[in-house]
Amino acid sequence: MTKLTKLSLALVFLIAGNVAQKQAQAQTMVKHVQTAKAAIASAVWAGDTLYVCGQLASPITPADPAKGTTAVYGDTKAQSMSALTKIETLLKEQGLSMGDVVMMHVFLAGDPANGGKLDFAGMMAAYTQYFGTAEQPNKPARSAMQVAALAAPGALVEIEVIAVRSKP
Repeated sequence: MTKLTKLSLALVFLIAGNVAQKQAQAQTMVKHVQTAKAAIASAVWAGDTLYVCGQLASPITPADPAKGTTAVYGDTKAQSMSALTKIETLLKEQGLSMGDVVMMHVFLAGDPANGGKLDFAGMMAAYTQYFGTAEQPNKPARSAMQVAALAAPGALVEIEVIAVRSKP
C-alpha cells in the first residue's frame, strides 16, 4: 500500500467518523418543561440530561400591595430548604430524584438581617438534608458563589441543578 493510499484511507475514516459524530449530536432530543405563563422554562431536557433553571424560595408570607408589604422569604436556611424542595418536586415530576443531580450552582446574597454577611452554614444545613444522607448518599459536584443581589427583593438563595437519567 502506498503512502498516498494510506493517507487517503485515513482521511476517509476521519471524515466518516466526523459525519457519524455529527449525526449522533443531531439526534439529541430537546424538550422544554414550561408553562404558557412563565417567561422561561422550568427545565430543559437535552437527551438524558435535565437542566433545571434557578429556583428561588417561595415566600413564607406573600407580598400584600394593598397593605404595602413586601414578601418575606425567611433566612438562608429556610430559603435553601424551600428552593431544594421545589427542585425535588420538579425532578420527581420528570421521573428523577435528588440522587440524579450531578451538578449544582448555588447563588447566595448577604443577609441584611445578619449585617449583610453571607450565611453559607445556613445553606449547608439545608443541603445536608438532601445530599449525603443514608437515604440519598449521592453528592453532586457544586459551585457556590456570592452575588450582590438576586432577582426577587429579599431573596438570599437561588439554586440551579443539572440531573442525568441513568441508563439501566
